[in-house]
Amino acid sequence: MGIPVQSTPPDTRTTYIIDQLEGERVSIPGSKGTFRILASSKQTNGGIAVFSSGAVLSDAPGFHWHADAHDVFLVTKGFLKLWNGDKCRIMGPGDFAYVPPTVIHNPELLGPHSEMLGLVAPGDWIDFFRYIGEPYNGLIVPETDSRNLVSLLIPKLMAAKDRFDVHFERDYTPPAVGNWLDTENTLPPQLEPYFLRANTGPKWMLGGVMSRPFINASQCADKFAISSIESSGKYPGAKEVSPFGRWVTFPAVDHCFCVQEGLLRVRLMSEDGVNDVREGQTIVISAGQAFSLEFASRYVRAITFTNGAGIEHLIHTAGEPYANAVLPEEAPAFDEEKLRTVCGELGVMIEA
Repeated sequence: MGIPVQSTPPDTRTTYIIDQLEGERVSIPGSKGTFRILASSKQTNGGIAVFSSGAVLSDAPGFHWHADAHDVFLVTKGFLKLWNGDKCRIMGPGDFAYVPPTVIHNPELLGPHSEMLGLVAPGDWIDFFRYIGEPYNGLIVPETDSRNLVSLLIPKLMAAKDRFDVHFERDYTPPAVGNWLDTENTLPPQLEPYFLRANTGPKWMLGGVMSRPFINASQCADKFAISSIESSGKYPGAKEVSPFGRWVTFPAVDHCFCVQEGLLRVRLMSEDGVNDVREGQTIVISAGQAFSLEFASRYVRAITFTNGAGIEHLIHTAGEPYANAVLPEEAPAFDEEKLRTVCGELGVMIEA
């Protein structure tokens, strides 16, 4: 019986796959864009909501901030203009930004067709999209929706101004667009807004598996973590050089793998069979579920979203820093004793 492939997330905290461009699809009238909710409170115990979004050139929603919610922006296609605190950057594919609570921000998708992966924490914040939006049943994005965004939104925003953690700043003077800085290639301390240039930042290897973290749980008060997880099925003895070829269980952390390139094969201890997760698909693995991963093509890359320190933290703490830009030609060995010690410290269960 395999993991079910669904068009929308289920109503419970369980393991499931969402197909390409699917999810709970919501469009804000006049925005010419679509939010595709991949996971939210019911699937992550309230911790996070994960979504993909796409739009053609359209107006930005306006400068605003959140008292408690955290925002992230990871561009996968096209370009995004993002005001984030005292900086503004034009972001392209692979660029990332983190907006902590109380920081004024405003995203503008520049088109001609842009796509992003996003996360908000806590997960209930996604109800704001549901409130101001409407179900979208079209193909990709509603490019011809020419309704006036502002006139449609203002009545709803006024009616619900105390219901959602969204605070607009009408008289805000934003910073000008700036060039990317050489310093925007590192991860800063906790709760600081930042931009991270594509393919920069720290990298860690645990055997034949690499993690490129966009944000660690330690930077956002342990709310979530996001990383690029990469490996290859062409390594000799690929299953042996990956510690995730055996059963691993994170008792309290849910994992959302958005596959960007290649083929990821996932097995669950509780079920027979293999589940192929391909480019564009997303798999959500619920906390407490024992799973194994097989990187089943020459190059596999998945963006992981977790509601706490998850697979990326295990790679970091049990692995070694990695300095080069892409996967090594040969998978380095990993320290089995160190892996087991770290798993014990983190409360992660891993098969012998």
